[in-house]
Amino acid sequence: MQAKRIIPCLDVDDGRVVKGIKFKGIQDAGDPVEMARRYNDEGADELTFLDIVASYKSRDTLLGVVGRVAKEVFIPLCVGGGVRSVDDMRKAMNAGADKVSVCTAALNNPNLLAEMARAYGSQCVVLSIDAKRVSEGTWHAFSHGGRTDTGIDAVEWARRAVSLGAGEILLNSIDADGTAAGYDLELTAKILDAVPAPVIASGGAGTLDQIAHVLSETNADAALVASMLHFGKTSIPEIKRYLHTKGVCIRHPKGV
Repeated sequence: MQAKRIIPCLDVDDGRVVKGIKFKGIQDAGDPVEMARRYNDEGADELTFLDIVASYKSRDTLLGVVGRVAKEVFIPLCVGGGVRSVDDMRKAMNAGADKVSVCTAALNNPNLLAEMARAYGSQCVVLSIDAKRVSEGTWHAFSHGGRTDTGIDAVEWARRAVSLGAGEILLNSIDADGTAAGYDLELTAKILDAVPAPVIASGGAGTLDQIAHVLSETNADAALVASMLHFGKTSIPEIKRYLHTKGVCIRHPKGV
């Protein structure tokens, strides 16, 4: 059985980690390099950095942060936000990223996923889907930081993206984001059923039990966690100890 991953997500704006609710109400959460170092030391399996502004200036700022983090931590780093081309991916990889995630640019030009996969391999290409429920059992993929409904069915988009070259899906539930009400289990299960690629569940983590549920009930490959960690509600070792007691296969940190 493959070990599940716990991945802290650091949304970065102007060199600082921030967090909001349903992609709104942004507040400062700390220094990204300091937080990355702490999560690495605590036993995080990967780190995800997302540029929430996605301008050229902010992306350069983020890549500077990633470069500093890459010198100090030795777990995989995924970088996303504002990646519009293979050249943008190259800059992120050169800065120290192991994977690059794309959202809006791939919706605008699906063939970008194939270009990225040809350049670096599917294992380095992560499709980020910002999904919102639009009716019972139906979710659309949103672009531009969750502001624009593309009208594209999120499950069909995941299926197409993997066929084009995406090696992993980062599934963000807009409805659940920052609410601490739990992951969207129905959406996560539908995406997992649709694609052969690993799926990272994101949006809504508020309790240890919710993290355990999304990893065991939907069989998601990883759980993204942000607010619970950033604001000191829990820690990586505490999450992993709890998952261990619930029978979830994880990479053991110290103390488990």
